[in-house]
Amino acid sequence: MAERGGRARYPPRAGHYGLMSKEHFTVAGTLVDAWASVKSFKRKGKQQPPPDDPGNPTVDFRGEQRRNDTHESTTDHEGRLARKGNGKEAKLSFAQHALMENRNGLIVDVLVTQASGTAEREAALQMLDEHLPGTLPITLTADRGYHTRDFVAALRSRNVTPHIAMLEHQRPAIDGRTTRHPGYTISQRIRERVEEIFGWTKTVGLFRKTRFKGGQRTDFASRLVGAAYNLRRMANLLPVAT
Repeated sequence: MAERGGRARYPPRAGHYGLMSKEHFTVAGTLVDAWASVKSFKRKGKQQPPPDDPGNPTVDFRGEQRRNDTHESTTDHEGRLARKGNGKEAKLSFAQHALMENRNGLIVDVLVTQASGTAEREAALQMLDEHLPGTLPITLTADRGYHTRDFVAALRSRNVTPHIAMLEHQRPAIDGRTTRHPGYTISQRIRERVEEIFGWTKTVGLFRKTRFKGGQRTDFASRLVGAAYNLRRMANLLPVAT
């Protein structure tokens, strides 16, 4: 993988074979379980009594409100308590983000950050700036979680047309000038392909839970799994040499 700006840029030769789109992209995020148990999520600065069982201590969180600004994991202090949706169990997690090109569903970049309410949008802008720095007009597809006025404005300032899913019962950040085009509908259909990336990395790539402590190591492992996904995808796309 070629290096640019301290981060790996891949797929290494997908562009050479004409496999990558230069105009249409998708961004999405998911959660990866941290290498830490919620039992290690304790109040900052509070002296803890010795555990009854060092290997599997008994912990009672009844009546205690656990928050990322007041608690942290003693196993991996960079993990953050997060949940995948309403009604879902909160776990210590990292946020994993993927930037995908829309022609063949290849990964342009993956990035691991701390989980937060703004992590997906911040990571999307970082990946765009590192790999698609506004030299050509492009489209970026994303789900409803990216539908904010600030994010749409940031995309437009980067010469990026936002093909973002619309929020119901809320004043939209994009209007008919974008949504009336057939390309918007096509983008919304293709963006589902990014879930194939996360599905493969979490099952075949065994990245549902990181085996490393800390964001930097988890990010490096994520890029290795992403490279493996691209190699497998490219092998299916390229003709077999005879």
